[in-house]
Amino acid sequence: MDVIEFISRPFRDGDRDSGIQIKINGRDLVELVRAVETPFAYQEGAASIAGAYAGLPPNYDICPPSKHFLGEPSHAIYRHDAKTQVLSCECGEMGCWPLLCLIQAGPTSVTWSQFEQPHRTVKRSKNPWRYDELGPFEFDRSQYELALEALRPASPLDSSI
Repeated sequence: MDVIEFISRPFRDGDRDSGIQIKINGRDLVELVRAVETPFAYQEGAASIAGAYAGLPPNYDICPPSKHFLGEPSHAIYRHDAKTQVLSCECGEMGCWPLLCLIQAGPTSVTWSQFEQPHRTVKRSKNPWRYDELGPFEFDRSQYELALEALRPASPLDSSI
């Protein structure tokens, strides 16, 4: 099984290193995505857009008790059909350049699959980006929920998120 880690960092518009950092098997999700996107971005002559993501803001829409990372986003901007936004554009605008995936939460495992950059799909681009090399990732549900606890605010009155 894969292992996930969520790290809550302050969110700042335009800061690639802000927001919720996600590590899968010890590697930053942004770096994993960049490796997959780089050949497509080079082909378009825009290498800098590969992996141009930041973490989502650690707010009440995302952090527990929200079920966002269980595939049930509470806000429509993070929901794209059956998929959930897991990374945002480095510019800070939520709908600008989202990374999506299908999150399926079962009784013993949580699976992330079918990653997608919605601006580079078959419907929207004549040269769609493919994420076949990214995932699927299957996490033990207990380990996953324990990792999510790192995002839970210290108290209901905590306004720093």
